Amino acid sequence: MFDEEDLGKKPAGLKNLEPISLDELGNYIDELKAEIVRVEGEIARKKSHMDAASSVFK
Repeated sequence: MFDEEDLGKKPAGLKNLEPISLDELGNYIDELKAEIVRVEGEIARKKSHMDAASSVFK
């Protein structure tokens, strides 16, 4: 069912935090927060688009 090679691997996209300094970790958090804001904006844009499309077909 699972490959033995996959058992010890981290999921794709996770960064190894061990070698990163405290300053770099702080910067990484800032980057992630900015990305969250960007994604939330895209979600809001898409919801607005869906709501506008739904109102046309009511």
